Amino acid sequence: MSDGSARRFDPIAVSAESTVVAEYVPDPKLERGYQSEAQLEARLIELLQEQAYEFLPITSEAELIANLRANLEALNGTTFSDAEWRRFFTERIAGAKDGILEKTVRIHEDHVQLLKRDDGTTKNIALLDKASIHNNRLQVINQYETVGAHANRYDVTVLVNGLPMVHIELKRRGVAIREAFNQINRYQRDSFWADSGLFEYVQLFVISNGTHTKYYSNTTRRQHLDEAAKSKRAKKTSNSFEFTSWWADATNRPIQDLTDFARTFFAKHALLNILTRYCVLTADRMLLVMRPYQIVATEQILQRIETSTNARRLGTTSAGGYVWHTTGSGKTLTSFKAAQLASRLPSVDKVLFVVDRKDLDYQTMREYDRFEKGSANSNTSTKVLKAQLEDPGARIVITTIQKLSTFIGKHKQHEIYGGHVVIIFDECHRSQFGDMHTAITRAFRRYNLFGFTGTPIFAANAGTGGNPQLRTTEQAFGDKLHTYTIVDAITDKNVLPFRIDYVNTIKLPAGLADKQVSGIETETALLAPERVRQVVAYILEHFDQKTKRADHYLLSGKRLAGFNSLFATASIDAARVYYNQFAIQQQALPEAKRLKVGLIYSHAANEAEPEGELGEEDFDPDVLDLDARMFLSEAIWDYNAMFGTSFDTTADRFQNYYKDLSLRLKNREIDLVIVVNMFLTGFDATTLNTLWLDKNLRAHGLIQAYSRTNRILNSVKTYGNIVSFRDLEEATNDAIALFGNKNAGGIVLLKPYADYANDYAERIAELVQRFPLGTPIIGEANQKAYIALFGAILRLRNILVSFDEFAGNEILSPRDLQDHQSRYLDLYQEFRKQTDADKESIIDDVVFEIELIKQVEINVDYILMLVQQHRDAKGDAEDKEIRATIDRAIDASPTLRSKKDLIEEFVDAVSIKPVDEHWREYIAAKRAEELDRIIAEEHLDRDAAHAFVETAFRDGAVQTTGTAITKVLPPVSRFAKEQHHGAKKQAVLEKLGGYFERFFGLN
Repeated sequence: MSDGSARRFDPIAVSAESTVVAEYVPDPKLERGYQSEAQLEARLIELLQEQAYEFLPITSEAELIANLRANLEALNGTTFSDAEWRRFFTERIAGAKDGILEKTVRIHEDHVQLLKRDDGTTKNIALLDKASIHNNRLQVINQYETVGAHANRYDVTVLVNGLPMVHIELKRRGVAIREAFNQINRYQRDSFWADSGLFEYVQLFVISNGTHTKYYSNTTRRQHLDEAAKSKRAKKTSNSFEFTSWWADATNRPIQDLTDFARTFFAKHALLNILTRYCVLTADRMLLVMRPYQIVATEQILQRIETSTNARRLGTTSAGGYVWHTTGSGKTLTSFKAAQLASRLPSVDKVLFVVDRKDLDYQTMREYDRFEKGSANSNTSTKVLKAQLEDPGARIVITTIQKLSTFIGKHKQHEIYGGHVVIIFDECHRSQFGDMHTAITRAFRRYNLFGFTGTPIFAANAGTGGNPQLRTTEQAFGDKLHTYTIVDAITDKNVLPFRIDYVNTIKLPAGLADKQVSGIETETALLAPERVRQVVAYILEHFDQKTKRADHYLLSGKRLAGFNSLFATASIDAARVYYNQFAIQQQALPEAKRLKVGLIYSHAANEAEPEGELGEEDFDPDVLDLDARMFLSEAIWDYNAMFGTSFDTTADRFQNYYKDLSLRLKNREIDLVIVVNMFLTGFDATTLNTLWLDKNLRAHGLIQAYSRTNRILNSVKTYGNIVSFRDLEEATNDAIALFGNKNAGGIVLLKPYADYANDYAERIAELVQRFPLGTPIIGEANQKAYIALFGAILRLRNILVSFDEFAGNEILSPRDLQDHQSRYLDLYQEFRKQTDADKESIIDDVVFEIELIKQVEINVDYILMLVQQHRDAKGDAEDKEIRATIDRAIDASPTLRSKKDLIEEFVDAVSIKPVDEHWREYIAAKRAEELDRIIAEEHLDRDAAHAFVETAFRDGAVQTTGTAITKVLPPVSRFAKEQHHGAKKQAVLEKLGGYFERFFGLN
């Protein structure tokens, strides 16, 4: 890029330190020749040197450590003696028991370490200067080689004050970028921990093939590998490749080419800002690196605070503004990061972070308190809020809208009103208009008012009542500071698209059968008993299909089947009728097949909502009429009986019921919750994939409700599923046009069934023609083609199973599908063996969709049922057909393959005892025998090993971090090399992980 192009990097704000460029226009690419990976790497280093990175030809760990010492001495204005450095390095940097997590915590929470000097005094040593970021020194190294389990050579690494903190893995143009992600995974497994483990300080990873470049945090990689180790199969979770991020400019245009990425993301102030300001370590110890649109919004707010303070505009609309970031894009993280950074501005006295009380569930409070210790102290009374407002040390105060309004009503004169207060509303599409907004802006005099929303109120979707000066988001909060629409989020794959079924529930005269008219009927007609019965019957019939109950996945170490759902009704009366109908229709079902159904509602000013908007429900059940409250009490008693709780409709216990219900939704412990308005706005549960809808919605209310379903979780959850029993197609199209753009429909919604079905049929025909069963697949090229083709079929099938039309049109018979799965898994395991043997493998050239095979996965219960059939039909005689069926089922299942010898031995040895009883005894004996063998082979502590594996089976996962595994290991000599200890730990974890995988789920 020419020198004259500097103005293309004009920042969003006047400040030259803005992290994200306003609009990036790359130079036309002049190079047309072939570029090797080495040339790509050389060009990247050249670009970094142009931006004042120092290049170091470091090739050994001794040189790396010497450079680290020199950098820390320079940063801290001190000189270590050799003894001091050895102590500091060993104890404070390269701790023997420290891994990725401990080193990440050190960077983000404990970056100033204590040095004990030779003379007995102590001195603070900073690993980073977070106050003045340009005091930090950036260096770049390449082709650094180390030996762990295998020898590895890293492409390009950025050192910050000598510590490796950003690693860039490159592939040549034309090679899939996913290969670079897989390469980093191998580094973590093979060598990042080697030597002194300095490469475990890497906080950010950048992957690029020159054409496409993405970034992600270290815990994305760490958690991805931990989960893969636990499950022995690839999983798409929030820690996999799909959660890597594009860098972009402030207009949300992705900056994908490596040259453009290097000039923007790797600008010194941008990179140092990201590392020191825009990474967040959560309560679950996950490192989140903010996306560009989140950074832009945060910096726009900070700039508006500073400019309005200097221009003496505090207390006016022009001192604030709103951020339009679509639902599901991480607004809470952005808004709280803005609050956190605003609280550090010298002119600001207090930051009020205002949420709706219905959003304050346990997990949310835990995260807020994690962001800023003590900031989320429950605020159960205005007394607590008053104390926090008067405490100079409480820089951030989290409160609910309702509590703040009550405080203002009780304290007409308070000194806080005269201070410089920044007020940030986490969701400003709901209660912030009208009387509450007026009360707040009248009480405070020197304020900045900011709001975040996924669905702004525009003129087109504004109501007609209330204050005409406060009908739109802009009128209430000021200028729009940044926009990230639903189209942007779906394009970036930060949220899922929607899949919508419009189900007609009214029988029509001949000739009108195709017209969806249910939405024009009155609410009374729509609650006709026969229609209610049909709607509930439809939900019960299609529930497993829509929520994918045939699929299994890990969530927080627990193995779950499928997803859960909400059923939104038009009124409290409708919610009650439907709740009763579910009870009636499920009465005859066996207990194991009944859905766990919950109910929640409270008073709303306009329950029927003829305009299709979501009204605000009061949290006080006392305002309900007697019948509605009694019915709600009975539903809560049902809930108490289901879960062993003790909630009721008194005010406090009802709020606790809401929080408990929200937690069980998030943990997928309840199947369906009937609601009127609650949970349709501001509620996030990644396990929720379906919204059953018998309610008229429009504009922001519609998008808010739909968006409960489209949070990304794993590869099985491919879209948010909407099943509407009303004719909302026009309202849906209008809402998408309003909150995306006029052409958004094709991006946000999935294609019709026929499009997928035709593609599926064509691929099946190709599969049958090119790769007939019974014929071996010869050669690597053909194997790659088969893997790609069958993987595409699995992905299409995963979408098609949600369409009613797919039943009976699967084309492949169940047996042929099983046989193809077996072949597919054979190839997968063969390539894994090649990788384990350190041979050239194609495993990184293709993507195996192993987790999608779980859609038709056979479980142990099915095998035991076949064994029982075998016993009932043949007694102790051999039945080759059933034995062949068992073998076929095992071979087609990713989870049962590792247990094949156990199952076969059991089948051969099945006794006259009941099969289930014999199975339990057999597995208990095998578990004990194999664990004893591992303990003997590895010389493990017997009691600790038994406790360790019992904990794993209880939690559903092997704990690979912490002190538990250390207690299991045999004593290590103090003179032994640390890498020997690390290798031993890794070997034991692999054995125990294999043992866990082998026996998990067999009880």
